[in-house]
Amino acid sequence: MGQESSAPVEAPSHEQLAKELALKFAERCFTPLEIFSFKDVFKSLSDHEQHVHYLKEETIARFLEIPDILGVSPVLFHLVSHVGAFPFLQDAPAVLGAEQMVVVITIMTKRYERVLARGAADRRKLLFRSMAVYDRKQSGLSEDQWRPAAKAPSGSSADQMEENSDEDDSGDGLVLEAFDYLDYAKFFKQQDSPSLHGALVPADNLRKLIMLLLLTAPLDAQESLSVYSDRMSGTALTSLRSTAECVLAAFSDVERTPGIKFSRFNSVIPSSMPFLFDGFTPLFEHFLFSKYLDFHKHIDETKNVPPIVEVAQPLLQDKASIMNLDVLSQLSFFIPGTSLFRRLRLLYSGDDDGFSMGSFETKVFNWRAPTILLVRGTRLLANISHRITASESAFLSALPPKRFRNGTDDENETLTFGLYIGQPWKHTNRECFGGEDTLLFQLEPIHDVFRASTLNKDYVTYTKPSASTSHAGISFGCPPPQNTQTYRRSSTIALGTVSLVLDGSFEFGCFTHDYTSRGGAFQPSAVRNFDFQERFEIESLEVWGCGGDEEAKHQAERWAWEAREAEARRRINLGTGDIEADRALLEMAGLIGQNRSGGSMM
Repeated sequence: MGQESSAPVEAPSHEQLAKELALKFAERCFTPLEIFSFKDVFKSLSDHEQHVHYLKEETIARFLEIPDILGVSPVLFHLVSHVGAFPFLQDAPAVLGAEQMVVVITIMTKRYERVLARGAADRRKLLFRSMAVYDRKQSGLSEDQWRPAAKAPSGSSADQMEENSDEDDSGDGLVLEAFDYLDYAKFFKQQDSPSLHGALVPADNLRKLIMLLLLTAPLDAQESLSVYSDRMSGTALTSLRSTAECVLAAFSDVERTPGIKFSRFNSVIPSSMPFLFDGFTPLFEHFLFSKYLDFHKHIDETKNVPPIVEVAQPLLQDKASIMNLDVLSQLSFFIPGTSLFRRLRLLYSGDDDGFSMGSFETKVFNWRAPTILLVRGTRLLANISHRITASESAFLSALPPKRFRNGTDDENETLTFGLYIGQPWKHTNRECFGGEDTLLFQLEPIHDVFRASTLNKDYVTYTKPSASTSHAGISFGCPPPQNTQTYRRSSTIALGTVSLVLDGSFEFGCFTHDYTSRGGAFQPSAVRNFDFQERFEIESLEVWGCGGDEEAKHQAERWAWEAREAEARRRINLGTGDIEADRALLEMAGLIGQNRSGGSMM
């Protein structure tokens, strides 16, 4: 008996495999209604040539209502047309037909996670490749500007480390897993993905994309970007651009470096803005909602009744000096938006309530949900000509003499810092308070986040002035103040390695980043790997409560109880000399008796 020789199995073409992946994504990552809607939307938008239906740049921009003034449409189309080539990245840019758009929507909305196990790191690398340029002409940069990206001897060990990091093309796990998912991994293990060496994301492109992501951060899947058209002109547009510059500063010094390398991109995003690209999800889910399936509209038309227009609750209900819609979106890059948008309430504002610890305590301590503290100020000048006031001199003398350089170069910059704390505020006795979800951060002039350490838990201290405390005020990342005798009080504040200190009068603040020492309650920066310190005069101080109606109700009840207690004490006229009569009055007021001591209601 002869044996038949098995014929070798031929690898499918790129086109066949890309189509098969799109079909599997459609089946596993979308509902039938979503696919029906997508087909209807694509049919209504697509152009066609020689029986090929596809979407053009201006069509996508018009459908998603991308504001022209941002100039981001070419950047977004470049990104999308490269993602559309997945998993054959070397074939980019892709013609955006129906199959390619299914792949785009699956990846941009993170629905791929339903079938592929690879996570954020692999998607981040894919997005970088899709935004990057690989030659000078494509980047629009001059030869001198492009030179840093060329392969050349590095000037320092740090430069060499960054070059080596950028040359590391391992970790294209999302591509390999897609081939595995299709059972064709044996044919495509050695795909020639574009090298990361020499790849840059032009700073101006990333700036435009950040502005778009600041706009889309609060977006709902069926909400139009035109809802935020008022942010596209005048001072609102200036504020949006300013916020985008602060975020961009975390990636690159645009005055010195024309683009962002992968090593920088890959270190900054997970540490300082892990939710940066979340705004892509509702934006690209627009393709899954067909106007044809607006059932409410058709029902209203049959009844000859005008459609019901729902008035959306504002993203930010209260107004203050620091917090605005752009800062709110910036916060959502590292704090989940579900805790922020339409959830914040202004608890304390120094402008309105007074810059005092007593006022701060009255307004903030009764909130039983997470809070966000924001403080903005002007950097204290170090030059000789600067006239120092008595209060400034007293604050500076309380700081340790060791002084680092400024965190950024501009001497006259405005500085904005903040803290997210998940626990209620309280007085500091022997131990600090706060949990491992506490975040210390800077928003202006550079975006930076300092996450809580799990070893050192000196997160937050709140110390009111008294004869037994060394220094009053609020501090983050500093050891708790020691209760000592007056004559033995320390003359200097004990600063943590990564810490923020606000003095007891809320006049001055000091942020310290002792990168060399490390070991503090907050982790050092992934953006700035050097020692720096910012000393500033406080201009605005705000605390915002994260929560809903239940938290506000609890706080209001607590305030009302405290007001009644204070009024009861004010009305009682003691000191008659009749102890029994005085006791009877206190019992009538409900301040003593029935296991009450006259203290708090806890």
